[in-house]
Amino acid sequence: MKLTFTRYSLKLKHSFTIAGNSRTTTPLVLLQLQHTDFIGYGEASLPPYLAETQDTVCGFLGALKLDMFTDQFDFDSILEYVMNFLPGNMAAKAAIDMALHDLLGKLLNKPCFEIFKANPDKMPETSFTIGIDSPEVIRLKVSEAGQFKLLKIKLGGINDREIVNAVRQVSFKPLCVDANQGWTDKYQALDMIYWLRDEGVRFIEQPMPKASTKDMIWLTEQSPLPTIADESCQKLSDLEAVQGVFKGINIKLMKCGGINEARKMIALARNLDLKILMGCMNETSNAILAAATLAPFCNYADLDGPFLVTNNPFQDPELKGGKIKLSSQAGLGMKLPAGS
Repeated sequence: MKLTFTRYSLKLKHSFTIAGNSRTTTPLVLLQLQHTDFIGYGEASLPPYLAETQDTVCGFLGALKLDMFTDQFDFDSILEYVMNFLPGNMAAKAAIDMALHDLLGKLLNKPCFEIFKANPDKMPETSFTIGIDSPEVIRLKVSEAGQFKLLKIKLGGINDREIVNAVRQVSFKPLCVDANQGWTDKYQALDMIYWLRDEGVRFIEQPMPKASTKDMIWLTEQSPLPTIADESCQKLSDLEAVQGVFKGINIKLMKCGGINEARKMIALARNLDLKILMGCMNETSNAILAAATLAPFCNYADLDGPFLVTNNPFQDPELKGGKIKLSSQAGLGMKLPAGS
C-alpha cells in the first residue's frame, strides 16, 4: 500500500475570539492510501490543544511500514499495528483509520455505512456551531445557519445569558450548549441549566472542569438536561470512568483514533446506558463523512466542520432536513468540487 500525505491549513469563515486568542486557521494533514487503482482518503485535524502538529503527524505517517501487509483485507491486523505503533498520535491514527475504511469500501464497492449496518433513516440532526463573540457577530453567524435546524452555542463565561439572548433575537431553533469546562460553581451551574432548559436547550456539554468530578456528579444528578462529557472522555479507556458522572459522551475521531475505536466506544456507551454525541473539530468533508457513517448509532450529532470553513477541498456534505445525507458512493463518500 502506498501512502502519500500533504500539509494543509483549513481557513475558518470567522475569526473567533475565545479566551483572548484569535484563531483563523486550523492545520491539517491530508493523506492518500493507495492499493492498485483504489485510493482511500484520510485527514488529521490539529487544533493546538491536541498537542499534535503537522510535523509529528508526518513523522508518524512516514515511519509506518504498511507494505508488510500483503492482504489488504487483514483489517484488524493493520489497525492494531497502527494503534500500537507509538503512544498518542491519535489524530494521525485517525487519519490512517479513515483512509483504510475509505479504501475498504471502494475495494468492496460499498458505502462504509452499509459495511457498518448503519441505518440512514436514524441519522440525527446535526448542529451548527456559534462561537463566543459579540452579540452583533453572533446574530450574523446565526443568519448563516439557514439549512440547519439545531444550533450549538459556546458558553462558559460571564456573558452567557447575553449570548443566548442574542441568538434568541434572531432565531428560536432548538439549542445545545458547550460550556467548555467554564462553570466552576455547581449551584450557579444548576441555576444556569434550568434557565437554559426554558430557552430550548437539549443538553449541556462539559459544564464543569474535568478535575471537578464530585461537583460534576452532583450536577448531573440534579440537572434537568443531559450532561455530556467531552474533555472528560476522549478515548475508549476513559469511558467507564464517566458513568454516573455524566449522562453521555462526545466522541471525536481525532481524539479517540478513528472509526474503529469510535465503534467500540459506541458499543460500550450503549451497554452503560450513556447518550452519545458524535462530534468534530474544524475538519473537511473527509473526517465529517467518516464520523457521519456512525452518527445513526448516536443520539446527537455535531458535524458542521466543512460548513464553517472557506477552503474545504471536497464538496460539502449534503444536508436534508438538517441532517447529513449519507452517500451511496463506495467508501466514505467524498466528492471533489465541480470542475476540479
